[in-house]
Amino acid sequence: MSGRTSKKPWLIALGLGVAVMGQVQASGLKPMSVDAKKAELGKRLFFDNRLSGDSAISCATCHQPENGFANSEALSPAYPGSKGFRNAPSLINTAYKKQWFHDGRLGTNLNDVTRESITEDYMMNMDMRLMQERLKQDPVYVQMFKEAGYGEPSNGSVRKAIPEYLKTLVSKNAAYDKGTMSESAKRGEKLFAGKANCTSCHSSALFTDGKAWNTGVAENAEIFRDPERHATFIAFNMFMGNENYMNLKRDVGAHVQTHNADGSDKGKFMTPSLRELKYTAPYMHNGMLATLEDVVDFYNQGGGVDRNKDQRLKPLDLKASEKTDLVAFLQALSGDPLTSDEFVWSKNDYSYQLIENWTQVKN
Repeated sequence: MSGRTSKKPWLIALGLGVAVMGQVQASGLKPMSVDAKKAELGKRLFFDNRLSGDSAISCATCHQPENGFANSEALSPAYPGSKGFRNAPSLINTAYKKQWFHDGRLGTNLNDVTRESITEDYMMNMDMRLMQERLKQDPVYVQMFKEAGYGEPSNGSVRKAIPEYLKTLVSKNAAYDKGTMSESAKRGEKLFAGKANCTSCHSSALFTDGKAWNTGVAENAEIFRDPERHATFIAFNMFMGNENYMNLKRDVGAHVQTHNADGSDKGKFMTPSLRELKYTAPYMHNGMLATLEDVVDFYNQGGGVDRNKDQRLKPLDLKASEKTDLVAFLQALSGDPLTSDEFVWSKNDYSYQLIENWTQVKN
């Protein structure tokens, strides 16, 4: 990848170890120190299908650059033979988060998030011992791991290099940060903090409070209609220790954190960041809302129907013009678009070579 200074919203150019200049980083997000060689290695790993069990998918299969490192499908793709039961969240600014996944079940670090994503059977289904040996067969990887200071390819180094790449995915050039919002967006900002009361959950520089709430989002029935999705759903809930998992007819969300006896925490999901919404449709943990207009309508009516719904959600009585302004503000939180061409690696990028004959190597 080149060190061109063309506008890119969330990328620090790594090919030459040169940061893209002339861009405005998201307000309140402290710039992170990035090791260029480690991040370049992480980038290659992120787009490499060989990190999955049968070499069918990569991290980028679900987290696509052109979709804000999210996915255009309501429910995420998954390892062949299974299908996902939640929407793939954006990875932009994920290095700033303190809890990950829609249910917030991991609150340690991106090293552990990377491990789960690679090894979980319905995600990439990879035995990391096999992954390590695959990487050792690629001379390019051997050299890149060495130059990055990791020594020879190892599982632990993969779990460090990919998060280093994720540090480079930071919101930039949003109209909100540059102070170039339209008049409609400025009116929407006032509504956001005032009449609409969005800031009660969507606070901080990431526009999230990092907590889980029940907003009454309807269940995505496709989870239960599609046998492959339902099988994934059942396996996940069994692994999470959720009670009566064979008969569940809802995604219990953050219940996996507490297993609250009265079930009052079922249906709670982490407040998502509102950054880069222009590219990350559809919305909500299960992709049930197709557009930002749908999202605003959802909250305008006071959220969905659920006995455990957060009591702060009430009908907003927004006028049509106010809803338009609120959407304009949400769109102003996104930077410039990207295409996957700027990210995908190929054999020509790295003089790719796979050692196929170990006899020759030994001789």
